[in-house]
Amino acid sequence: MKTAIVHDWLVTYGGADRVLEQILACFPAADLFSLVDFLPANERGFILNKPAQTSFFQHLPLARQAFRKYFPLMALAVEQFDLSAYELVISSSHSVAKGVITGPDQLHICYCHSPMRYAWDLQHQYLREAGLEKGPVGWFTRRLLHKARMWDLRTANGVDEFIANSHYIARRIWKTYRREATVIYPPVDINSLSVKEDKDDFYLTVSRFVPYKKVNLIVEAFNRMPDKKLVAIGDGAQLKSLKATASKNVTMLGFQSSEVVHDYMRRAQGFVFAAEEDFGICVVEALACGTPVIAFEKGGVLESVRDLSAEEPTGIFFQEQTPEAIINAVRRFEEERGQFDAGACRRSAERFSRERFQREFQEFCERAMKRSKAGDKSLTSSDLFSDVAAQVSRM
Repeated sequence: MKTAIVHDWLVTYGGADRVLEQILACFPAADLFSLVDFLPANERGFILNKPAQTSFFQHLPLARQAFRKYFPLMALAVEQFDLSAYELVISSSHSVAKGVITGPDQLHICYCHSPMRYAWDLQHQYLREAGLEKGPVGWFTRRLLHKARMWDLRTANGVDEFIANSHYIARRIWKTYRREATVIYPPVDINSLSVKEDKDDFYLTVSRFVPYKKVNLIVEAFNRMPDKKLVAIGDGAQLKSLKATASKNVTMLGFQSSEVVHDYMRRAQGFVFAAEEDFGICVVEALACGTPVIAFEKGGVLESVRDLSAEEPTGIFFQEQTPEAIINAVRRFEEERGQFDAGACRRSAERFSRERFQREFQEFCERAMKRSKAGDKSLTSSDLFSDVAAQVSRM
């Protein structure tokens, strides 16, 4: 089939972009579409150095620095892509990519990283963290998100098959769109990561420094534990303020290359993660390095980390996003340190390999194309049973 792959935007190599990389590995001849493409020439390898067909967003004033500020126009922009020549359309979507227009003889498969978090169940959190709860600007933003929800719900009807990146997101898709989704976990480059059995005396967190990642809570927790060391790697709007408040036992490294990040992951005695994340690729990378995880007990991390009740535990959870909860979790972690084995962490991470993703994604697309050619774009009971059975076997 002539295939088009639609991605929200191409600006960096993040979690969604790693999924796109492996989708392109499955369909290397596909044409690529994106609202914007600001990838530098030396960072285009993950998209096979393909040119991306972009929208009018590419040419808006200051788009390179602040294209997200044009959010009210994103729905219009993605609807302008002419995909009528393609039999198969695959959208990689956490924002608007799934809203492309397709016809009745085209198959549209959406790999959904999440329905728009800021428009649905996390709206109030985003408004609060952005200081937009009150006033005229807050009212305008709420009105804008109201319209975004209506558009997002309508365009879900244009998707023939949904794939979710976790069971957590599958539940969000059902809650938001009332659509079933097959779970195919994101790919993690397990083979490039190695295990270090003997750990150094520090904890690690890796994240974008933005409010919903809750890095500030981790830093505050370690500020109150001066006898324990924390290394924080990442960049974002909160980096400057976190550096200003960090104690001497907290090292803020800012952005680092993958090689540096993975070196710290191998050496850390524990990886601390406080966000409610859709999946959390960095958590699996830490496990692949043989490093157990201390994580907030919500979101996709529940599907990658096994707590002390498991036969081979790989981490522990805390129940509240507060510094106190993180402090108690670190203390409990140190009390139970003998329960965690680097080899067990690695074996758990191997469930999320790139090879596994490619195999499952290709098999899913093949089944969907067969149904589409047969004139049946809905899951049959046998297909649904086989999908559920495959998911259970991977858990």
